[in-house]
Amino acid sequence: AEGRADEEVARMVDEAHGEVKLALQELRDLARGIHPAVLTDRGLDAALSSVAARCTVPVRVVTDLPARPAPAIEGIAYFTTSELLTNVSKHSGARTASVDVWRADTRLMIQVRDDGRGGASADAGSGLAGLADRLDAVDGVLVVDSPAGGPTVVTAELPWRDRETGK
Repeated sequence: AEGRADEEVARMVDEAHGEVKLALQELRDLARGIHPAVLTDRGLDAALSSVAARCTVPVRVVTDLPARPAPAIEGIAYFTTSELLTNVSKHSGARTASVDVWRADTRLMIQVRDDGRGGASADAGSGLAGLADRLDAVDGVLVVDSPAGGPTVVTAELPWRDRETGK
């Protein structure tokens, strides 16, 4: 029985190592502006569901988009949501979280909420401040509502650009 337990542990370590290597590759690709295959092939809903599945708390993902936005906007939306869910995993102490994505007129809206401890801030020097700066560079906005005791609601707003026309 001990041999089988050792084999099981070795298999789990191999699996975890593979997942870490995949995550690092995804980070490198994002840093170079290369989008994950699931985003390129299947769009935000599938890509965000994949990110949500890696979060340490259960995440409900709802996307309601009439069409796919331009690839650059889709990439920024993906990256922003990934970073926000990483924050939920690391800092919130939440039991559940949700991601809602929708189009409002000329804007792509993303809202990430969690039922954690709150107190998140986009003050200078924070990871959220860096995210807000990146969104600002593309005419986007990040709004953080996170009273002490929670819940935290982070809303990101990006300009909508059509996939076909770029407008």
